[in-house]
Amino acid sequence: MAQRNVRRARTSGGSDGGDGGGRAGSTGAAVHGPGRIELPQYETIALMLQGGGALGAYQAGVYQGLSEAGIEPDWLAGISIGALNTAIIAGNAPELRVARLREFWETICQPAYSLPLPGFIEHTLFDSTDAIRKGLTVMQAMGAMIEGQNGFFVPRFPPVIPTLSGAPDQASYYDTTPLKATLERLCDFDRINAGAVRVSVGAVNVGTGNFAYFDNRNIRLRAEHFIASGALPPGFAAVEIDGDYYWDGGLMSNTPLYEVIQTTPRHDTLAFQVDLWSARGPVPDNLVDVQGRTKDIQFSSRTRLVTDMLQRSQRFRHVLREVLERVAPESRDDPWCKLAEELSSAKRYNVIHLIYRHKEYEGHYKDYQFGLSTMRAHWQSGLDDIRQSLAQPGWLALPDNDAGFVTHDIHRDSR
Repeated sequence: MAQRNVRRARTSGGSDGGDGGGRAGSTGAAVHGPGRIELPQYETIALMLQGGGALGAYQAGVYQGLSEAGIEPDWLAGISIGALNTAIIAGNAPELRVARLREFWETICQPAYSLPLPGFIEHTLFDSTDAIRKGLTVMQAMGAMIEGQNGFFVPRFPPVIPTLSGAPDQASYYDTTPLKATLERLCDFDRINAGAVRVSVGAVNVGTGNFAYFDNRNIRLRAEHFIASGALPPGFAAVEIDGDYYWDGGLMSNTPLYEVIQTTPRHDTLAFQVDLWSARGPVPDNLVDVQGRTKDIQFSSRTRLVTDMLQRSQRFRHVLREVLERVAPESRDDPWCKLAEELSSAKRYNVIHLIYRHKEYEGHYKDYQFGLSTMRAHWQSGLDDIRQSLAQPGWLALPDNDAGFVTHDIHRDSR
C-alpha cells in the first residue's frame, strides 16, 4: 500500500558513471540510472557520510545517483572524508555538484610532486590480473606516504622529530595547508552558510575529549571546520578553531547517523547512510590482513547496532503515542500523560544503508591508496549501489510498521 507513495518519472537517467565512460566497477555490469523519482512527503532528506579516506569516492558515486534521480538532500552530515565531500556538495549549486566532486577527487588522487602514470597505462594495469592490480594499489599507497597528494597533504619538511615539542598545529607527519586552498577554490562558503541546506560535520575537541558537531545553524562554517573533521593523528595535525584544537571525528564516532536521527524536533526523515567500512568480513589469516580487518572494525562504528537501537527507541515512542490516543480526554491533563506526550512521537524514519564492499585486491592501506583508477572504481561502486537501491519497490515509502522505522541495505537484503 505504501508503495503507491513513490512515483518514478519517465526521464533520462543521467550519466553512466564516475569516470564519464560508463565503466563497470568491481561490482559487475553498470546499473543504468532510474530516472527522476517523486518522493513521499518527507520533512527531512538527510545524506550522512562516514569517514574513510580514499574510499570516499564511493560517496561521490552515491551522490551522483541521488542527483540523477532528482533527490536533493536538505541535511548533509559528514565526518572526516565525509565532511570534505559534504563541503563540496553544500558549497555548490545542485547542477554543479557532481562536476565539482569529480574535480575534487581527480585533484587529490594525483601525486603531490611527481607526474602521475599516463592514464592508459594506469587503466591497463588496473584492469589486468589481481596480482598486477594489487601491485598498482601498493604503489599508489606508497606514493601517498612518500610525497602526499596533490591539493590535499604533503610531508612536512624538515621531517618532524617525534620527541620535539612545538605548536599543536605542527605536530603531525603531513601538512594539510594545500587542502584549505582546494576547498576554498571549489566551495562557496557563503552558499554553505546561507542555510538552504543544513550542514553538520563532526570532530573531537583534543583538550576536552568531547565530540563536537559544527553546524551551519549555529555557527558560520569555514574551511577549517571541515579540515578539522578529517584531521586524523598522527598523520594530520589538530586544527585550531576559536582557541580550541580539534581532531578527526572518527576517533570517537565515525558516523553522523545518531546525530541526525535523534535531533529534535523530530521529522519524518528519509536518510541515506553511506559507510566506507564494513563491520562484516572474513577472519584474517595473516598479519597484513589483520591490519585491514582491524580498521574495518574500528571505523565501521557499528552502524547496524545504532540503527537497531534507534529503531527500538522509535518503536517505544510510537507505541506510547498509540496508548495516549486511547486515554480519555479528561485524563490527558494528568502530569504523567503530559510527560508521555513529550516522550512520544508519531514521526517516521526510513534509513537507506549503503556500505562500500572490500575488494580482494585491496590491502590495509585502502584508506590512503589514492589513485585515479582506484578512485573511479570506488565511484562506480557507489553509483551502482545507489541505483540498485533506488530501483527496489517500496524502499523509499514512508514506513507503516508499528515502529515507524525501517532500514534497507542492498547487500544485506540481496543475500
